Amino acid sequence: MRVLGIDPGLRNMGWGVIAVDGPRLTHIANGVIRSEAGDLGARLVTLYRGLCAVIAAHAPDAAAVEQTFVNKDATGTLKLGQARGIAMLAPAEAGLAVGEYAPNAVKKAVVGVGHAQKGQIEHMVRFQLPGIVLAGPDAADALAIAICHAHHLQGRALRIKVVA
Repeated sequence: MRVLGIDPGLRNMGWGVIAVDGPRLTHIANGVIRSEAGDLGARLVTLYRGLCAVIAAHAPDAAAVEQTFVNKDATGTLKLGQARGIAMLAPAEAGLAVGEYAPNAVKKAVVGVGHAQKGQIEHMVRFQLPGIVLAGPDAADALAIAICHAHHLQGRALRIKVVA
């Protein structure tokens, strides 16, 4: 199974694709879709088209997105929410189920603690996906989201086997 993780952002939308084979995780690809300052509609189109291209190129079976956190800047939060909408729309339109995870849940799944720093997340992503070349911190976060979703899917599969 291939899992696409998406770290939503209006300026930089990180993405990462991993393959899941039982407990084994393998890096497929990662990157950042960038939108330049300017008209909000044009920026959202850039993000949408870029994410659709990633989905077409890597054919994931599932996707996961980080939930938006609210900060002091209401305008920034609203814009991030719009980028997050694109991050949910593109995979849903491709027929993928989209998981959503709070930032602390992602950190806990990858690092072991819910308040880990970005450097710790990047370190653990590199540890779990040896030899990886990261396209940047947003791509590392996206891969962490994919890893979190993979663990969630594996746990759900085990619960289904036990119940059946």
